[in-house]
Amino acid sequence: MPFAIGGNARIRTNISAENAYNALETSNRQISLRQLRLSTGKRINNAGDDVAGYITSRALQARNGTLTSSLRAVGDATNVSNILMDSLDNINSLLISIKDYTSTASSGMQGTDERVALAKASYRLVQQIQTVVDSTVFGGQQLLTGSFSADFVIGSNAQHNLLTISVNMNSNNADFNVDSRNFNVNTLRSSSIGDNTIFAGVTNLELEDFNAVSSTNLGIFTSDKIHLTLQSLSYAINNVNKVASYLGGVVNRLTSQEDLLQGQITNYHAAISRIEDANIAEEQLDLVKQQFLQQTSLVSLAQANTNPQAFLQLIQGQ
Repeated sequence: MPFAIGGNARIRTNISAENAYNALETSNRQISLRQLRLSTGKRINNAGDDVAGYITSRALQARNGTLTSSLRAVGDATNVSNILMDSLDNINSLLISIKDYTSTASSGMQGTDERVALAKASYRLVQQIQTVVDSTVFGGQQLLTGSFSADFVIGSNAQHNLLTISVNMNSNNADFNVDSRNFNVNTLRSSSIGDNTIFAGVTNLELEDFNAVSSTNLGIFTSDKIHLTLQSLSYAINNVNKVASYLGGVVNRLTSQEDLLQGQITNYHAAISRIEDANIAEEQLDLVKQQFLQQTSLVSLAQANTNPQAFLQLIQGQ
């Protein structure tokens, strides 16, 4: 703030008034600044407030935006995986029930009519498996048709390279650990390899065969085939559990990544706050101080402006 020292007996240039005016302008600017900081809660409202701090806080905000987007992607991936696990758990329960019916039918105490009834009851559950497959949808995409695969961006490194996690439900996904490398739970549209039908990675397991059982042709419920049917169902249940386990591993990683991202976002928020947020108590104290200086500057300016008038009266008196 510029000040000058001049003689008090000069009337052409009122140095005292100029000094008081400069002090008043400085107080006004400081009051406006403090009021802005109090109203916004921010110490840095533009680049001029703190050049280095402005650059750092904006870089942190950009990084925080990336982390927030990644957190949303983690949420989507978790939702997809949970939907898939719930559906597979439902399919697993249905297969167990089908196996129970088949095991009951394998008893020598069951007659033809009883075996046919058990086969038809099993087929109703087969139809429900297909309903589960058809209704397992997320974002307009079928998840259990053997072709769904999606990569979710869950972060980025210092070089801005994207870090992704894949939810891969392709039927030939090696991570399923299914021997046939062809996991398909469509019951009404079983996949085929050559002349072999595939269900849940089990060759020659065609669940529609349950509907073909009749009193004249027991089919897969004949004495020489029903044990093979039971064995195939056991393999299918095991494969469904393997795929659910794969998804469980994905969810565990997503949960860990979610915790990491939430912690990072909180820390970035704290860092941004320390850099650009105003100390309200300090700003309020400075505002009161500047308001006091404003009042004293007004008084000083008024007094300085009376000096030329006093000299003028002196001249008029002579």
